[in-house]
Amino acid sequence: MRSLQHILVLLKKDFLLEIRQQYTFYGILLYVASTIFVLYLAMGQPEEKVWNGLFWMIQLFICVNAVAKSFLQESSGRMLYYYTIAGPRDFILSKLLFNALLMIVMSITSLLLFRLLMGDPLQHPLQFTAIVCLGGCSLSFVFTFLAAIAARARQNAALIAILGFPLIIPQVLLLMRISNIAFADVIQKGLLQMSALLAGLDLLTLALAAVLFPFLWKD
Repeated sequence: MRSLQHILVLLKKDFLLEIRQQYTFYGILLYVASTIFVLYLAMGQPEEKVWNGLFWMIQLFICVNAVAKSFLQESSGRMLYYYTIAGPRDFILSKLLFNALLMIVMSITSLLLFRLLMGDPLQHPLQFTAIVCLGGCSLSFVFTFLAAIAARARQNAALIAILGFPLIIPQVLLLMRISNIAFADVIQKGLLQMSALLAGLDLLTLALAAVLFPFLWKD
């Protein structure tokens, strides 16, 4: 119960900081809108597979910009203060939850812009929206954990890129394969199995973060 209170307090702190530092949030929104608009000027309304591939590539770079900064902006003095008021698992879980919520907002916003500018080839928009939310959480979990490692290793964004992209490529390919089902006229088999596999990867990331982050925290 006390652990849950710590997580909620830290989550509230992140929301308040995001509200006060609105330029970061609006900067990411501007990045999303301008990138999709440039794609629209360059490609118009592409076919389904190209549309799907471009969408998930945009999500990947949105996640890098939105999530990777979460630990890099924390100073050593502030981390010491967190050490005195909360445990390492509470801290990392609050970061994972906040970044997942932030990425869901960004993903839905980019999906609306994609459907507005790049055409709307979706046959099952509700299913695709659910896949987008699940995929946004998956990407945010991985990059949040990598950002924690990079911040404690003092290597910042370079280490995130080195470690992140080899780990994230199989996940992005799985997301593309799952989301292809939303473009078919008839719902194909395998959606539940692949979604369960993606959810399993998310749970594995959460477990690794909860187990390994306390060792980084001590440093």
